[in-house]
Amino acid sequence: QLVESGGRWVQTGDSLRLSCAVSGRTSSTYVMAWFRQAPGKEREFVAVASRSGTSSDYADSVKGRFTLSRGNAENTVTLQMNSLKPEDTAVYLCAANSQWFSRSASSYDYWGQGTLVTVSS
Repeated sequence: QLVESGGRWVQTGDSLRLSCAVSGRTSSTYVMAWFRQAPGKEREFVAVASRSGTSSDYADSVKGRFTLSRGNAENTVTLQMNSLKPEDTAVYLCAANSQWFSRSASSYDYWGQGTLVTVSS
């Protein structure tokens, strides 16, 4: 089970940290990723980290602004978001799979319910 938290309304340029709590199995079992979905748009890849956390990949739109971190001992994954823009407004979803280091949503078996981030201009 994946449970996201931390989403809220912020202003352009603000920072925000999202968390994803993993239960059932240790988070180090999984490749962990964040996706987002804005109203009326398709689900979009944001970031992914390998099981060990030594490899990561980011969408070009967030590279340099967002950082995915794994706290495997705490069974959590966080997404630190800096310099937020109105176009970052979306529901952010945590996802996991046991094998694939992937940008594709179809590679992920487990999903959280999402947490809403709204960035006001």
